[in-house]
Formats: sequence, structure tokens, C-alpha cells
Amino acid sequence: MVLEIEEQFQLPRVCWGFGKMGTILTLMMLLCLCLTTNSHEAARVIEQKQQQEQEESERQGFSSKPNWNNNNNNNNNSRRVIDVKGGPESVVWVVQLSDLHFSVHNPDRALDFNTIVGPALSMINPSLVLITGDLTDGKSKDLLTMKQNEEEWVEYQNTMEDVIKRSGLDKNIFFDLRGNHDNFGVPAVGGSFDFFSKYSINGQLGRHGNVNSVTLQTGEQKHLFVGFDSTMSFGLRGPTNLFGHPTDQLLAELDLELSQWNSHSIKPVTKISFGHFPLSFSASSNSGKSLKDIFLKHSLSAYLCGHLHTRFGKNLKRHHQSIHHFLSLPKLLQFNIHQMSSGSTVNCSFEAPPVEEFWEWEMGDWRKSRAMRILAIDRGHVSYIDIDFKLGTRNTIVLPTFPLDSRLMSTSSSHRMYECQIMLPSSYDSVRALVFSASPIVSVMARIFDTLPGNLYLVWESSMTKLVDNTSRGDLYTAPWNYKAFEDPSPDRYWLQIEVTDILGRSTLTELRPFSVNGLSAKLSWTWKEFSVMGCQWAALYNPILWSTLYFIFFILLTPKALLIYSKKQYTFKTFIANKGFINGIAWVLQELCRVPILWYGMLGYLLHLIFLPWFSGLVFSDGKDREYMTYMGWVVKSSDGRGKHEYVGFPDNMVVVLPHLFFVVLPSILVIGFLAAERVIYREYFLSLSGKKEDDFDQGKMSFLLYGYQGIQNSKFHFGKRWIRKLLLVVCLAICWMHFKSCIVLVKAYEMNPLIHFPGYSFSIPLLLAYAVYKSRNI
Repeated sequence: MVLEIEEQFQLPRVCWGFGKMGTILTLMMLLCLCLTTNSHEAARVIEQKQQQEQEESERQGFSSKPNWNNNNNNNNNSRRVIDVKGGPESVVWVVQLSDLHFSVHNPDRALDFNTIVGPALSMINPSLVLITGDLTDGKSKDLLTMKQNEEEWVEYQNTMEDVIKRSGLDKNIFFDLRGNHDNFGVPAVGGSFDFFSKYSINGQLGRHGNVNSVTLQTGEQKHLFVGFDSTMSFGLRGPTNLFGHPTDQLLAELDLELSQWNSHSIKPVTKISFGHFPLSFSASSNSGKSLKDIFLKHSLSAYLCGHLHTRFGKNLKRHHQSIHHFLSLPKLLQFNIHQMSSGSTVNCSFEAPPVEEFWEWEMGDWRKSRAMRILAIDRGHVSYIDIDFKLGTRNTIVLPTFPLDSRLMSTSSSHRMYECQIMLPSSYDSVRALVFSASPIVSVMARIFDTLPGNLYLVWESSMTKLVDNTSRGDLYTAPWNYKAFEDPSPDRYWLQIEVTDILGRSTLTELRPFSVNGLSAKLSWTWKEFSVMGCQWAALYNPILWSTLYFIFFILLTPKALLIYSKKQYTFKTFIANKGFINGIAWVLQELCRVPILWYGMLGYLLHLIFLPWFSGLVFSDGKDREYMTYMGWVVKSSDGRGKHEYVGFPDNMVVVLPHLFFVVLPSILVIGFLAAERVIYREYFLSLSGKKEDDFDQGKMSFLLYGYQGIQNSKFHFGKRWIRKLLLVVCLAICWMHFKSCIVLVKAYEMNPLIHFPGYSFSIPLLLAYAVYKSRNI
């Protein structure tokens, strides 16, 4: 897949003649080409070595993520069945929380959690509570050093005990997962710095496996929830600990857990999986399989995750559907929330294959947004509501369970079931909503609005009645309706709103939501920020972006040098003035860089250093014992027994260091050095023209647009306009250096490094080259 993309970025072939220098340059170009052409193979080898080393570690007994269940998937700790008692029998609901980030530097997070979540859970009375990662923050006060802090874990344990006690819920229904923050600097699971295994609820209850499942059973209906831990095998410190790393073993276990009821249940089983990382931040396994492949195989109802927080947007949702393309682009990018199939017709034959699809619902964070999610399964229909507790507790919470929001909950399978009339009619015959309230409810009203006239027009209103049960777990309100009256080819013509009034006269209105009884999906687009974190498969994109960038950088360095040596056509200031154009201008600028050997060879040497040598060495684990080193392919770390090394750890997580350095430091530096060299030529021509030492051998009018900034220098009292192009380039140099040194400070803090000792080449090469270029531009 990556190889197909890389082949689209191959460098143009440049004929630069024969000779020793040409041979050298050609060999250097071929070297870059060979490295890039094999980048997909390198990525595969990286993943292979990572998983082989992990399996070898498990055999030797020092694995960072051992299989505590010994592949015994009948272990009670990995599988549980909960018989949900009480009504309403047709619906179950669970609560999801994520990204708590309890921190010793921000005690209000745990305090608010204790104050708000305990009473909220008591009012909601869920059948499960899922906490999907990043339980603690693991960051210093300046947010730059990232490793485990036991005080935060003690605070998490105490807070959860208080919350469970205040909620009145059974501790066994709580499931918490490890996030990347809970894995910062953890060299081995079960070691002295693995506080998750010691203080988390899963750890205390003996759920040590990477995959755990629980089935909620109501009558004959089964609802399967499968959680998994895909954090990095060796818990590096941040920032190079960002992605989920599912192994083939984890995917096999996940596949097995999701299949557990396939041959034991007559009625369809609602399957939901939960983890920490969105699929856009999850790498593929050694064999090339992904979490998406497993989820599509089982046609999950939803995958619940966290990790991204709400700062990127509120629509961090994504619909996945199995679509077979010859091109690999859809595997790398998805441009809209809905991944629609190519065919619009519905195949109702019994031989038609089932639709492979699932929803991915990332939720907001507790860290800043104080977010909580309630998810309900009502006769197979899955719905949710995200609640914002930033303004305090809620007296009443309303979750409409049917009809579903056509923007974020409709599926192709529900559309097919409706069109083929194979759905359960009883699940369509009423409007339903769960109501959670601290006060008695007086009335619940359901209203449907038609938007066809151009604005909201009330077309249906009905009072909803509560289903009465002697042992009720919660309040489900229903209102009968003629659902066929609302069939429409438009998925967002009709909008639903529910109003609840309690005994104190307080009214709670749900947000207006479009619905489609046909099961059609309303279009909803991402913002650019939402697309960047949900629509891009970053693990697969890293290699194409990396090598296409290196292609381009080597091309702009080597091609002008070859043309300068062997081409009869030279790009100079005079030729540019005579024949203006963007290409001629860039060619001239880059050839001026080539005419300064120290700068050209210095930049070329630095690029080769980035490819073949370590970038820096630092402390990547919380114990602070050994220094490891990082290359563009990841970290090389020692095994826990000290007898071997593990290569390419933290790939592609290290892209957060590699790509910004190439894009915002290396590439701009090459260009600005070239422009400084070109500006020096312009000023020399102007100076010689003023001194009369050189005859004008080209039209002075043609160069006036470049020289006007230097005119009037003699008459300028303060010489403010003197060489303004150079002054502007100096500002750009300072901006590059500021950005570079800022990233160096982050790395120094993150991995406890000394820039003079542990990464002098990375720290000082670019600033020294820029400084020399500025110094060189002073002389004409």
C-alpha cells in the first residue's frame, strides 16, 4: 500500500553527462532513490522486528506486555456475562469516560470528577462504566517531561473508590484501559513503574489480559462489549508515544472475543468495542492487518475511543464501510464522515453478502471539557449523547433512543433492512427516550418538525408515557406513531426534539436532531482540523510523506549542482532579469547556493546525517538508567535483561519529531540560504552600478524592481531602507532558529539531554549554516 504511493513520488531523471563528478552525483541520487523505493519494505521490516522481538521477549519471560491469560480465553477475568435485571428489558445503557488526565499539578480534575461523576452515575444507573484511557497525565508542570508519577495513580485509585461508593454501583462493572499517557516511560508491564497494573480497576480485579469482554444479557438479547489495550509494547516517554500498536496476537484475540457468540445465539448480537486510540492513530500489525479489518469482519455497531480530546472539534466521528478499490488512496485518506459505498441500490436477495460497516465515535475529554457519554442499545438501535459538565451537575438528562440521528448513527444495514422489510416492526412503532432525573418527572413531550417549507414547522406532537416495571433500572418513555408517514428520500427533512419537565417546573430540551426512518444518512462534513485527525491514516502516511519530502530536498540540492557543472545554460541574475519566471528564479536562487561550497556541502552532509546516523540519544524510560538513541525509523532500546536490543521502537510515533524538523527547519533553511546568496548578488550588482566600476550590460529598467529597495541609500538619513531584502531574510532566519531551538528545548526536557553532548549535530548544524550564510551575505 505504501509502496504504491511512494512510486508516485519518484524523482525526475536528470541527464547530467559523464565524468567523475557526474558519476558521484548520480550515485548519490540513486542512493536516495534506492532508500525511498524500499521504504515500504523498511516499514514492513520495522513492524516485523518489533513483533518478533516482543514474541521473543514473551518466550524469555521479560515481555513488556505479557499474555497473562496464557491464551485461555475461557478465563473468567477475560470474559464475563452479566444478566441485567429489571426493566425496561428492551434497552440497556452504559457510560463512557475518557482522558481524565489526573495530575498533581491540576487537582481540580480529580476533585470535579469525584463531585460530579459519583452523583451522575447514581442517577443514570448504567450497566457498565467504560473509562477509555489516559487515566493520569504523567507530565511535569511545564508539560515537557513525560513519565509516570505514582502520586497521580494513588489519587486515581482513591478518587475511583469514592466515586464507586457514591454511585452505589458494583465495582465489577467498571472497566478502565491504559492510554498512552498511562504508558509514558514504562519499560515493562508488571515492573516497578507499571502503576496501571497496581492502581487501576482492571489491575485490582485481575484483568491483566490485553483483551477483555463482557456481555450484557437481557432476556434473549445479548450485547457484547470488548475492550483492548493497544498501547506501545515498550512505553517510551512522550512526545514519541502517540500511536496505538496492535499486534497480530492482539488482533487474533480480539477476533476471537468478538466471535464468542456467533454459534451460540439465534438472535443478532450487538457488538461494541472500546479502546483508547482512534483508528487514524493506530498502526497496522506485522502481517498488515488492522483493527479496522477486524471490526469490519464483525460489522460492529460502534467502536468507542478517546485520545484526541475536543480541541480538534466536536464531530470526531467516522463511518467505516468495506469498499474494494484498486487504488490505495481510500486506505490512507477519508474525506468525509461517511464512507459511502459505490452502489446506491439495495440488494434484498438472501444471497446478498452482509454489509460490512461500523461507526467510530471518539468522545471528548474530562481533562478540560468535563465530558461524559451515555450510550444506549434499544432493540438493536445504538444511540448516544455526550454531556458537558463544565457548568456543573445536570438535574435531568434525556437520551432519545429511537429514531436515530441520521447524521451520526444511521447505517447502510439499517437502510437495507428497512427497504427489504426484514426489520423488527415493533422496534419502529414508537418514539422512545431514556430520561434520567434527580427529581420526579411531570411530563415528557415529543415533537417532530418538517424543514421542507424552509423553516421548522411542527407536524407532530405527542405526550410520552413511562413504561412501568416493578424493578425498573431507569425510565424509558414512549409515544406511538405512524412511522410510515415520515418516510422520505431526504435524510434530514424531519427533526426530532423532546422536552422534559420535572416537578419543580424545570424544563429540559434535547437538541434538534434529524432522523430518517428509512435508514438514510445525512451528510455531515469535517472541518479541516477534524479531517486532519480523523480522516488521515497517519501511520500509513508517514513513509510517503517522509520520502517524498526527502526526494524533493535532494532534488533541489543535487539538480542545480549538476546543471551548474555540466549544463551550458547557467542560471544567473542576468539571465533571470532577461527572462523572468518562477522556475528561472528558483533555479537561479538554488544555483547561487551551489556556488557557496561550504553551505552546499554542509547542507548535503546534514541530510545524509539525518538518514544514516542517530538524531539524538536520551532517557526514554522512567527509571532513567540507560540512554537510547533515535533515528528517523524509531528508537533503538536495550532489552530489559540487557542482553539485546530492540530496534525501531516508536515507529511511526517519531514522526512528530521527524516531519516538523524537515518541513519547518531543513527545507526553509535551504531556501532562505539560497535567497541570501541571491540577494548578495543583487546588492553587488547595484553597488558596482553606483560605483561606476562596471558597465551596464543589461537593461537597467528590467532590474529596477529588485533594486528599488537599495535606491536612495545615500540620501537616507537613518538608512532604514538599506538592503531591506536581506533584513527580511534575517527575520526569516531568526524565525527558523527560534522554531528549531524551541523544539530542541522540548526534546531536552522530554529525554533529559544535553544538546552539546547528546545531539550536537541536530541542535547546531542548521543554526551554524544559517549564521554562516548571513555572515557571507555581508560581503559583496
